[in-house]
Amino acid sequence: MSAALDYWPSPPPWGWTADDLDNLPAEGPNGEPDFFKHVELIDGALVFMSPQKRFHERVLFGLRVALNAQAPEHVAAVLQMDVKLGHRMRPCPDVVVVDVKAADDDERTFYTPGEVHLAVEVVSPESEDRDRKTKPSRYAEAGIPHFWRVENNSGSPVVYVYELDPATHAYALTGIHHDQLTVPVPFPITIDLSNLPR
Repeated sequence: MSAALDYWPSPPPWGWTADDLDNLPAEGPNGEPDFFKHVELIDGALVFMSPQKRFHERVLFGLRVALNAQAPEHVAAVLQMDVKLGHRMRPCPDVVVVDVKAADDDERTFYTPGEVHLAVEVVSPESEDRDRKTKPSRYAEAGIPHFWRVENNSGSPVVYVYELDPATHAYALTGIHHDQLTVPVPFPITIDLSNLPR
């Protein structure tokens, strides 16, 4: 068991770190199954993710399939893998496009910002502030060049596409896509949002 858990439910005196996530057990401190299965570290705080709704799962899967069908050989899209942004920041984007060498390493528990070409967050009611404000600003600060935010518009995905401005180290909105998403970067992508792969 992680030494950090000796202080549970309070954080350890040194605070939670990105490396602590690799040392958390599968069960919770009181034997709860899969207690730490869906947890991320945001500004030194453990954030437990709520169960996914079908919209969320459907969009994640559809985007991953569509991205991998169009991705060049040097990159791959993967689902819900952590990105270690710093000592106290290890979010878990819904989809990331990473270097294929990193994606092929089955022992990895996280990627570094330099390996990530695109981070995608599908907004849920419980994660609105994190997905709209906190995570995008941290991804931009870390230098991840592309970010997509997906919103649920009455059961249809709407994708807000952002690109990193190297002068400001902040994301600039480059488009809002409703039925069809077509972008030239990080590689040429065309996705029929109204008919995502299931």
